[in-house]
Amino acid sequence: MAQALGAATSEFEKKDRCEALPHRPRVLLGKMGLDGHDRGVKVIARALRDSGIHVIYSGLWQTPMSLAISARDEDCDVIAASMMSNSHLKLGPMLVESLKKVGRPDLPVYMGGILPQEDTKTLLAAGVAALFPTGTGLQDIVDAVCKAVKVRAAKIEGGGVVAQLARDLSLVHAADRPETKGAKGDALRANAKRKRPARIIGVTGSPGAGKSTLVAQLVGEFSRRQAAAGTNERCAVVAFDPMSPITGGALLGDRLRVDFNNLGDGVFYRSFAIRGEDYASLDEILELIGGVEFEGGGGAFGTVFVETVGAGQNETMIRDHVDSTMVVLTPGMGDAVQMDKAGILEIADLFVCNKADHPGENELVRDLREIAGRRPVFETVATRGQGVPELLDQLEG
Repeated sequence: MAQALGAATSEFEKKDRCEALPHRPRVLLGKMGLDGHDRGVKVIARALRDSGIHVIYSGLWQTPMSLAISARDEDCDVIAASMMSNSHLKLGPMLVESLKKVGRPDLPVYMGGILPQEDTKTLLAAGVAALFPTGTGLQDIVDAVCKAVKVRAAKIEGGGVVAQLARDLSLVHAADRPETKGAKGDALRANAKRKRPARIIGVTGSPGAGKSTLVAQLVGEFSRRQAAAGTNERCAVVAFDPMSPITGGALLGDRLRVDFNNLGDGVFYRSFAIRGEDYASLDEILELIGGVEFEGGGGAFGTVFVETVGAGQNETMIRDHVDSTMVVLTPGMGDAVQMDKAGILEIADLFVCNKADHPGENELVRDLREIAGRRPVFETVATRGQGVPELLDQLEG
């Protein structure tokens, strides 16, 4: 979206601007091409979040197809693509075409940034829904996103099984939640198949422990192994982030760690906003993911990673919904006394000392081994993929 905003440095009032809408808007923010700057996008993301909107940020250097896959899987109401390069005339139409290929041609594409006036007609004729040139106000962007919200239909016509799964998950998660507008009722298709996936792995730990990066590396390694073996099993990620107690908005940024430019459809990734440990919809979400049947009978989602909100000592409910729980910690989190306190460390089936290249790694691993008993302890540096193959071996064992 627009990069040079007049209100970029001023405070944007935190206010729920979505109360009258059928549901909270879900907007995918993405940057296509070689632009390596995202300050403007982050300003916009905060303004949208502070208006009660759920914002999925997919990160830098996205391709049109990676954005289309993300928008489909996240069941967004609109894609907002930011442009800083001179490739808008090529990438904009490519994004529109990519949405058609993944079964969501109905999703509107908004483009903002450095967009010459003389190119406006060309972009609109190619299917871009709206343009936001440099200098567009934050409130104008918020209003445009809110106007894109329509009542969710139960069926995605011609969208394919993954697009339909994404919609089913939206309807399930919205059911019986006071912070959402609209309940499930009869909206969820009665014939949606349900089956619990063969392997469900919970990933929890404190904020900043590197859970999202670690999950991204695990699903990347998983996909590489499937390709090398010539098999087509897929994996899925369900990622939870906190919902604002003031506006109901959320910034869902976990998926930006995953390299969808290379993974493509090999990984289904879905983000949800919750308050506290509200996993009321998780069991049904997992059953819907496990129940997906692809043409020809192959490629089912047999493995699902569930990433929690950054957790504290007493946040342990994820254990009730998964088959095994991985607790991720980092050096410097506290002394041995903290380790002995009841809570999140008790629910671990295995421990991961991430950021093992940081000072204090030896002390953390020693303390973990003292409390772990027979539970394994792994050391990883997720940013480099170090220790990830060995960790995945354990999780698949």
